Amino acid sequence: MKLDTTVIQALSLDPDSTTVKSHGSSGFNATAKISTTLQDGTQKHLFMKTAPGKNAEVMFRGEHASLNAIHAVVPSLCPASLYTGVSKDDGTAFLVTDFLDMSSSSSGSSGSSGSEDQQHSGMSLAAKLAKLHTTPAPTPEGYTSPMFGFPETTCCGDTPQPNGYEASWAKFYARNRLSAILEKCERNNGQDKEFRVLVEKVVDVVVPRLIGDEHLNDGKGVMPVVIHGDLWSGNKGRGRIGGKGAALEDVVFDPSAVYGHSEFELGIMNMFGGFGKGFFDEYHGLCPKTRPVEEYGDRVSLYEL
Repeated sequence: MKLDTTVIQALSLDPDSTTVKSHGSSGFNATAKISTTLQDGTQKHLFMKTAPGKNAEVMFRGEHASLNAIHAVVPSLCPASLYTGVSKDDGTAFLVTDFLDMSSSSSGSSGSSGSEDQQHSGMSLAAKLAKLHTTPAPTPEGYTSPMFGFPETTCCGDTPQPNGYEASWAKFYARNRLSAILEKCERNNGQDKEFRVLVEKVVDVVVPRLIGDEHLNDGKGVMPVVIHGDLWSGNKGRGRIGGKGAALEDVVFDPSAVYGHSEFELGIMNMFGGFGKGFFDEYHGLCPKTRPVEEYGDRVSLYEL
């Protein structure tokens, strides 16, 4: 397997001391492990995804920005993304990140597993997610305060999600999630009048009633925070960011991020399972439920749509 010269140049790798081989599997792209020897003689490992076409380019740009948005808040929660781009030779799209070694996840403990290991963060997945969800999102360029949205289009599976900025969370969710997926369904499958009426009723009645800005937190609304966006049991695990010698941590991967309401994350988590009562008790001890608390279950159900 040969490493594309575009990646070599972008990451300033020495082709004579760099190898690449297939690693793992993915439903949407090819995956590989890059190994390179640095000038001081130490070996560094990277993870790479590749796929052809414009859709892959969009997907990788979104994942690149998503990983780095999460990593900026909780570095031990996911790998940093180092490069995304397109081959100058054949147009193949690339995403290169720090290597996440999941093969060692069954060995060691929640802390350091040996003298060579770095210090463990000491944070559980619930604590890391709570920190992510209680840290205000950054203010986008050109704005004066944090906004709901994201600087890149992201993909849930292979479905692009528009992320244009909105000051209102209810407006963002109604337009960029519910109405956007309705329009995509109609483009792909034709109109279904009954389906459109139902979605429009949710947008016009349920959304303002449950997550309207004037309704949440006694009229104070919610602040935008970084949301993983596709967090289910298949996108979390235990691994070492950077490979051998790094601390064994609770980690997440394959994000489709957005700056949104913290409880939006819980829709997919609840729908697909893999997070028990102990997890949510710890999480909500650090990231309290939005008020009115008695409507928490209804909001999570809305976010499953």
